[in-house]
Amino acid sequence: MQASLTASRAAIYPSLAGKRVLVTGGGSGIGEALTEAFVRQGARVAFVDIADEASRSLVERLAEGTDHAPLYRHCDLTNIDQLRSVISDIVEQFGGVDVLVNNAANDDRHAIADVTPEYWDNRIAVNLRHLFFAAQAVAPSMKQAGGGVILNFGSISWHLALPDIVLYQTAKAGIEGMTRAMARDLGEHGIRVNTIVPGGIKTPRQDMLWHDDSETARILANQCLKERVMPADVAALTLFLASDDARMCTGHDYFVDAGWR
Repeated sequence: MQASLTASRAAIYPSLAGKRVLVTGGGSGIGEALTEAFVRQGARVAFVDIADEASRSLVERLAEGTDHAPLYRHCDLTNIDQLRSVISDIVEQFGGVDVLVNNAANDDRHAIADVTPEYWDNRIAVNLRHLFFAAQAVAPSMKQAGGGVILNFGSISWHLALPDIVLYQTAKAGIEGMTRAMARDLGEHGIRVNTIVPGGIKTPRQDMLWHDDSETARILANQCLKERVMPADVAALTLFLASDDARMCTGHDYFVDAGWR
C-alpha cells in the first residue's frame, strides 16, 4: 500500500517527457521501479538486465496505456564488449541517450579470508567497472545533444561499515569518487553526474536473503523515520535529479535512507 500510494502522488516533470533514458539492471527490485517511473513520465526508456523472464513481463505490463513501451535488451554487464554493443544499438535506435541510470549491482556477502583475486575482479566488474564504461559509451551522444544526466547508484553500506561485504563497499565508495571526477570532466559539455545513495530498501531480494525480522527491526531502530524505504522512494529522487528541476545539481551524493545512522 505504501509503494502504490507513493506512486499515485508522484510528481510529473514535463522536462522528462520524451527523454531517452537507459537504466541498467532495470528488470526487478529498485530497477523495476526506476523503469516504471520513467515510463510514467512519458520518457522513452531502454533497460538492460540478465533476468529475461522478469524483464519481459515488465515490458508487457508497462506497454499498456503508454505511447512509449520500454525496450528491453539482455546484457551481461561484466562483458564490456557486449555492453558497448548493446548501448550502441540503443543509441542508434533512440538517436541518443539523454539520461543514464547506472543502477545494476549485487551485494553478495563474503568474508575477507575467502576473497581470491578472481572473486575480487568479479565483484569489481559487477559493482563498479560497468558504470564507467556505460557512461563512456553514452557520453558522445550527450555531448552532441548539448547535455545529459548520468546517475550512478552508490550504497549506504560503506558509510555504515556493514559487515561481510567489503568488496561491495569498496566498489560503492569508488563510485562516489568516480562521480565527482566525471562531473568535473563532463560538466563543460552540460552533462550532470550525481550519485544516489539508497539505504535499506525493501525489495523482494533483500527480504528473501538479508532482511529478516531482526534485521528489519535493526534498520528501523537506526533510521530517523520509522518506515521502510521503498523502491518508489528511490525512483522519486531519481526522477528529480534527472529532470531540469535539478539543472544545477551535479558532482554530489544524494541519500534516500530515512536518515539511517
